[in-house]
Amino acid sequence: MKLLQDKVLSEGIVLSEKVLKVDSFLNHQMDPVLMKEVGKEFARLFEAEGITKVLTIESSGIAPAIMAALELEVPMIFARKQKSLTLREDIYVEKVYSFTKEQSNDVTVSKKFLFPNDRVLIIDDFLAHGEAALGLARIAEQAGATVAGIGIVIEKSFQSGAQRIKEAGYRVESLVRIASLADGKVTFATEETVH
Repeated sequence: MKLLQDKVLSEGIVLSEKVLKVDSFLNHQMDPVLMKEVGKEFARLFEAEGITKVLTIESSGIAPAIMAALELEVPMIFARKQKSLTLREDIYVEKVYSFTKEQSNDVTVSKKFLFPNDRVLIIDDFLAHGEAALGLARIAEQAGATVAGIGIVIEKSFQSGAQRIKEAGYRVESLVRIASLADGKVTFATEETVH
């Protein structure tokens, strides 16, 4: 997605060979025009899948997920990382490890929002090791729902996430694939470098 690549190049900050900071348009401040286009692209990629729900994890996945849900005209659900006083029981729970924050979180979704007949599109902002996406897939499966696909805004192709997701049997579509963050520079993956 050229628009997203251009934004990564103009506003992304390479903090290390493994960390790209995109807080000016995705993780802290959000660019609504860009998110609208991201949502349209996810809807286009998954339009034939009969999606009934879009599922993400709070908080950075919410903007691209709500825009995809808007385009698909289906509800969007976000898994909570923090325990809520109003969500005490009747919840699906999965443990998800964040390599960026170096901590595990129990993520939860109320059982009243996911059903066995649902076809779920999982959306996440970044794909590194695949922990969040696979955790959300396990939540969908706890509900008996079908994971129809996983949409990623930015994939770090030099890490294992996409391969893990594919090996688990899921379709994954990333809007931007980064092959390297070496030498403080973003290098995008070409189709030949993506396995």
